[in-house]
Amino acid sequence: MSAERPHIVILGGGFAGLYAAKELAGAAARVTLLDRSNHHLFQPLLYQVATAGLSAIDVAQPIRRILRRQKNTTVLLAEATDIEAESRRVLLRGGGSVDYDYLIVATGATHSYFGNSDWEQHAPGLKTIEDALEIRREVLLAFERAETETDPDRRRAWLTFVVVGGGPTGAELAGALAEISRLTLVKEFRNFHPGDATILLVEAGERILPTYPDDLSSKATRQLERLGVEVRTSTRVDSIDADGVTCGNRRIQAHTVLWAAGVQASPLGATLGAPTDRAGRVEVEPDLSVPGRPEIFVAGDLAAIVSRGEPVPGVAPAAIQQGRHAAHQILRRLRGAGSEPFRYIDRGSMATLGRRAAVAELGGLRLAGFVAWLAWLFIHILFLIGFRNRFVVLFEWALSYLTYQRNARVILYGSARTAVEPEGPTR
Repeated sequence: MSAERPHIVILGGGFAGLYAAKELAGAAARVTLLDRSNHHLFQPLLYQVATAGLSAIDVAQPIRRILRRQKNTTVLLAEATDIEAESRRVLLRGGGSVDYDYLIVATGATHSYFGNSDWEQHAPGLKTIEDALEIRREVLLAFERAETETDPDRRRAWLTFVVVGGGPTGAELAGALAEISRLTLVKEFRNFHPGDATILLVEAGERILPTYPDDLSSKATRQLERLGVEVRTSTRVDSIDADGVTCGNRRIQAHTVLWAAGVQASPLGATLGAPTDRAGRVEVEPDLSVPGRPEIFVAGDLAAIVSRGEPVPGVAPAAIQQGRHAAHQILRRLRGAGSEPFRYIDRGSMATLGRRAAVAELGGLRLAGFVAWLAWLFIHILFLIGFRNRFVVLFEWALSYLTYQRNARVILYGSARTAVEPEGPTR
């Protein structure tokens, strides 16, 4: 490979980074993709790993495997810690650096506890496979602890699950927890009835799924309530500890609290020297480049941009479109052409709430219930990367639908953040 070829560096192997790399296949340039994980994660299905519906390897694919046929692309397992824009260099954890001619920063976002960092140890969020395995361990152990607990009040605390945040992730988690207690575990315990578990979905705003139309939000609430979820809106969390949650004057005794209420952009965005919004997202130019740095682009959850008068949401389809657009702008620059503004094409949004329960808005068409659930299944299978993942996920969903079972119920003792999930063959 010629050393004179321009070097394009992509930080992050999520939706934006991966699809940017795929757009650069065959380009007359050297492409390097860096990520601190060796896999691309299909994050929309991560909650199913957390709730034992799928195994971790069902929603992840090694980045090297995905890009193995791109001869101009190198994949590095590394973590970027700083960007020296003046010298066009990315600094790596543990020492070392990578020089670039063009840079795409797509390092995503993490959890935001709104200044209450001590809540994290009691209310895990859901962004990575490690997070999902930790949540799954806590959920399954709660039922095990309830089986051995003899005090009714303490058992009730083990059987109370609080999900903070009524967005898509929170609603999907709450619905899945209701399914586990009402359907999956119903005949497996002797000292209590799993269906007696309390599932609370707490939302500070006036309604859940606030980015959805009012009627779909109301239908989602009714579907969750039919599944057994208690939906509490206009309820702000004031404190979280090992024994539960305080909301105003009310104390909720619960040993399992899950966080789905906010996100904070990757801290790498702050190293670019560009303006950022309250969530730490970089306020980019219309073509996704950094102000004053036309060779640097930001895509995905790290980018703050308005398209067609509306803020672009932090969802997978938007990240994919931004990653592709950033790659196209670099290719245009290499040809000597001018830049083009990013135009987000909103193809709709959807959330599954449980068995035969979902809401969807697709091109102005609003769906709820079984039809929305089928649409959700089809679209998520379609966008999964890899034939093996599509086949296995479809099989697991079909089996779960017929048997009401969730087959990934392996409890990992110790910290799931350092454990390896012993499920399925390695690749």
